Amino acid sequence: MKCSIRLVASLVIGLSFVLNGCGGGGGEGGGTESGPGSPMPPNANDQWTLVGAAEVGMDAALLSRAASALPEASQHGLASMLVLRHGKPVLEQYWNGYGKDHLHDLRSATKSITSLMMGVAIDQRMVNGVGDPVANYLGSLYPNAPALQQGITLEHMLTMRNGLACDDWVSASPGNESKMYQQTDWVQFVLNLPSVAAPGEVTRYCTGNPVTLGRVIAQASKRTVPEFANQFLFGPLGITGAVWADFDEHRQTDTGGHIRMRPRDMAKLGQLALNNGLWDGKQLLSSAWIQQSTRLHTRFSIAGERNGYGYLWWRSVEQVKGKDYEMFFASGNGGQYIFVVPALDIVAVFTGENYNSSKADLPFAILDQYILAAVL
Repeated sequence: MKCSIRLVASLVIGLSFVLNGCGGGGGEGGGTESGPGSPMPPNANDQWTLVGAAEVGMDAALLSRAASALPEASQHGLASMLVLRHGKPVLEQYWNGYGKDHLHDLRSATKSITSLMMGVAIDQRMVNGVGDPVANYLGSLYPNAPALQQGITLEHMLTMRNGLACDDWVSASPGNESKMYQQTDWVQFVLNLPSVAAPGEVTRYCTGNPVTLGRVIAQASKRTVPEFANQFLFGPLGITGAVWADFDEHRQTDTGGHIRMRPRDMAKLGQLALNNGLWDGKQLLSSAWIQQSTRLHTRFSIAGERNGYGYLWWRSVEQVKGKDYEMFFASGNGGQYIFVVPALDIVAVFTGENYNSSKADLPFAILDQYILAAVL
């Protein structure tokens, strides 16, 4: 079975540059993790009790192979794997020194959290809608920014179609994230970029988009991003201990990458999206936003089948047992994933340390061959 996993993983190596790019192409300010470090205090809000696979209609023997078929931990580079079906945890595994209370850097999977926060801001009527020009919110802060004269809307940024000279997958691009990280005010850097296409015309992966949207959320809500997230999203979900990265001498929050949180809390975010914004009987986000933000809006002009994109969520169609299943997912460099498969009522979370490596794609092979295939 170990050979089987390696074989399937090899089939997706051709997509590695796509999926590692989801984490920021250039490694997002560094290509390695420093290891698990010290765990956080246990989360008192955890209500996590594993159930038997049969209880949620899954083949226990096949599901168990998701972990047992892997090579040695030092070779596969995974840190965690969690699976929920019908909202119930059915599998939880950790490797390489990580445990349930270790935080992991989500890298660009953070972008999908920014999408959820934008939905909250619109639901709360702090933001009017995705058709609003970015200039409506940031014009007073950056009055001379060239980008704000181009009619770029929030939707253009949510779908990576701002028309600016920004491409994280091209090192020479003026807006490449590695250049942005060298600046003090990343938002100012993005808004000063030249325009190379009409907004909405071309799709280019640019971390400056969600970073700018984070500033919009902060400005519109009159809260810092961590305060906003804790009040409207993390607090109601019982997520504690999440640590945001920041910039601009700690005045702004990195909403394009690098939030650190527990894998169990990543699973909560996936379950919230699967439930169309409903959590514990409360509608934290409108179902309309979840449907709109996770549907296919565009594609990147790159090889491979997993190049669909919504509002800072990736889209794909997974083929299992001769059937196609639509999936949306958050993705970050190194193998940070939140997979959501609505038709099978499954959420699967992976974290890993396979930075800028084809091994970061291994969770797709595990998902298709052992997790989705285990559904009876």
